[in-house]
Amino acid sequence: MEPVKDSQETAVPVTDPSPTTTGPLAEDLSPATSDTPSDEKTMTTPPVGLLPGETVVKEGKAAILFPSANEVFYNPVQEFNRDLTCAVITEFARDLMAQRGVKVVVPGEKDRVVVSLSEETNEADAQVEEKNGAEEQSITATVGEKCDRGIHVLEGLAASGLRSVRFALEVPGLKSVTANDFSTKAAALIARNAQYNGVSNLLQASCRDASMLMYEMRGKKDRYDVIDLDPYGSPSCFLDAAVQAVSEGGLLCVTCTDMAVMAGNSGETCYSKYGSISIKAKYCHEMALRIILHSLDQRAGVYQRYIQPLLSVSVDFYIRVFVRVFTGQVKVKNSASKQALVYNCVGCGSFHLQRMGKRTVNGKHMKYSAATGPPVGAECDHCGQRHQMGGPVWAEPIHDAAFVQKVLSAVSGNPSRFGTSKRIEGILSMVTEELEDVPLYYTVESLSSTIHCNTPPLLQFRSALLHAGHRVSLSHACKNAIKTDAPPAVLWDIMRCWEKANPVKREKLSETSPAFKILNTEPKLEACFTIREDANPQSRKRHLTRFQENPQAFWGPKARARSNGGGIATNLQDKRKKLQNKRKNQITDSSQLKDFPCKKFRQGTCTHGEKCCYSHNPEQTNEEKME
Repeated sequence: MEPVKDSQETAVPVTDPSPTTTGPLAEDLSPATSDTPSDEKTMTTPPVGLLPGETVVKEGKAAILFPSANEVFYNPVQEFNRDLTCAVITEFARDLMAQRGVKVVVPGEKDRVVVSLSEETNEADAQVEEKNGAEEQSITATVGEKCDRGIHVLEGLAASGLRSVRFALEVPGLKSVTANDFSTKAAALIARNAQYNGVSNLLQASCRDASMLMYEMRGKKDRYDVIDLDPYGSPSCFLDAAVQAVSEGGLLCVTCTDMAVMAGNSGETCYSKYGSISIKAKYCHEMALRIILHSLDQRAGVYQRYIQPLLSVSVDFYIRVFVRVFTGQVKVKNSASKQALVYNCVGCGSFHLQRMGKRTVNGKHMKYSAATGPPVGAECDHCGQRHQMGGPVWAEPIHDAAFVQKVLSAVSGNPSRFGTSKRIEGILSMVTEELEDVPLYYTVESLSSTIHCNTPPLLQFRSALLHAGHRVSLSHACKNAIKTDAPPAVLWDIMRCWEKANPVKREKLSETSPAFKILNTEPKLEACFTIREDANPQSRKRHLTRFQENPQAFWGPKARARSNGGGIATNLQDKRKKLQNKRKNQITDSSQLKDFPCKKFRQGTCTHGEKCCYSHNPEQTNEEKME
């Protein structure tokens, strides 16, 4: 392939490993430096060295050559995303390889011992011995080695290839990893990084359009077991090809970084990309997860396929979903009953879900019909305001509790494997505590803000719901979220009881406000705010890292890679700050003005010449205008 060839020709041959060389590279280069002559022409595979301007980025077990110019995209903040993906694919490969008679071995992981407490040891011992014998005869797959019965992995938008290199170095049971990118510079860098880390036997670089590559691999014998899509922005244009190119029961990993669209800032754009209208509400982050799951299920249904979510997380500025894709015409018919419209009150924030379809079980037969609705009236029953309608969204569970528990046990049992193990353990612990059958959530702050009262402590509010006989849990998507099966009427009764103990100045409330109508209704429930022991979940008691603080300044999405090369402008941060508090604190001192040229200077029309700066003296500007 041309990009690979170019990268090998431009590589600088070295005779000694670089000081930043990792373990795999040292092992790969030591024979070439000791046994081969010094003449470069006799070397079949020239060792990879640093080109001018390149640096080495280390993450996990990988060491990546990265250009100083912004030619290839790389975001260090997404280390958590890559760590979590490696953990999920490892457990997926463990289950899949067990069906193929292969046992995967993860470095640093202790053998899982099952202890039987039964007194009847005869049959139990016999079963244990048979199981141990079967394990001894099974094939073992380790990291960095090619497994003939292993899985095929595709990273559709690989950029520098860091994720694919980590797969090859950290995930056992692989047969091949294809790292694809449309950029020729990125593909050349992927090939060099594969050679630099000594994983060329597993990783192949590809320079293709990701959609066309997946469309060409739609055949049942050519499909990938794992497809990873992590684009810069929306993955919507790749989903149709992805649901076709993944194998039966294969794993599809998708990242969405267009959270502004999916969180309600642009509902019409969200509909054009994902077939669902987003709503700007407190539960927008979980709704974003359910929107992408709806889009995946809808596109899979076109080809008589359906999805089974394994893990869906909303963290920082992006969301990440892991789903398995299956084929089955009968189960595809269940898709309509799994989707729902969302009715959201614009006054008090109460929401209701309306299923798109109805499924009735009659013995061995299944009857499908249209759903009846709507579940709300023209006005909200609690505040009298109107409703917004969003969706459709995925209304079924967004996690597989058994699979999440496997990933959590593996990560907590081997904490040194990943740099973000503590955060993975914290988020997955919260995921296991979430109510599976309760879509979306409320926040205590939004309920208090609606009636203008003090915010009740989280434990007291959770205890009140438990005393009322309802289930309640937290959510990994929001710090102070309340997921509960209690109807909105119970929530407002609890808030009315809290307001009686912490009264607000009702004379200041407008008669048309939601607070006025809510507080003028007597509660039908007498709330008890005595703290219960089970109100505090284990993840909170153990003080796990559930919501990490910002790691650094300007830590969000980085600049898009430039196809024409060139580095990131040195005044990028100044451009980001140029409108911050500009109206509140105007700068009049010329010494504090920004010193990069103004727009007119670039056009050649600035009268200040070499003394030009971004913001000229306001007084001089006014004089010039008068002249």
